[in-house]
Amino acid sequence: MTTPDPYTPGTPEQGGAPTPPGGPAPQQPAPGQQYPAAQPAPGQGYPAAAPQGQYAYGQQQPENPGKTLGIVGLILGFFGPLSIVGLVLSIVGLVKSRKVGQPNGVAVAGIIVSALVLIGTIIVGVIIGVGASYILEQCAELGPGVHDVDGVALTCP
Repeated sequence: MTTPDPYTPGTPEQGGAPTPPGGPAPQQPAPGQQYPAAQPAPGQGYPAAAPQGQYAYGQQQPENPGKTLGIVGLILGFFGPLSIVGLVLSIVGLVKSRKVGQPNGVAVAGIIVSALVLIGTIIVGVIIGVGASYILEQCAELGPGVHDVDGVALTCP
């Protein structure tokens, strides 16, 4: 019995290697020639292009111009009086991102957080103002010194 030659196509009975299931291997182009263009397998179409707004593999997405403003706005939104600055920066970041058609969830979060903190800061400011007004009014009536008002020691200048 002879050993089949792995470099000769054909079947083992003919003295060659079996043909692979996909057909014979593609031939190498001669030096200086290019490979032929890749063709889809029979029954398959060409792959679809990337949908609009999405980027093909290896293609970098353009930089989002409002991303940094959205991040800074979100961070400033947590700091009471600075929340107004955070709100403005987040809105500007969102507008810049929308102009180039990109989403900016961080800017949206910055707008929400800044608005809530700003409302809370205003409410706390009003409460402190009303309380200080009450204390000053009591001190005006009672005069200087230490006074006991409803079980609370009140020191008036």
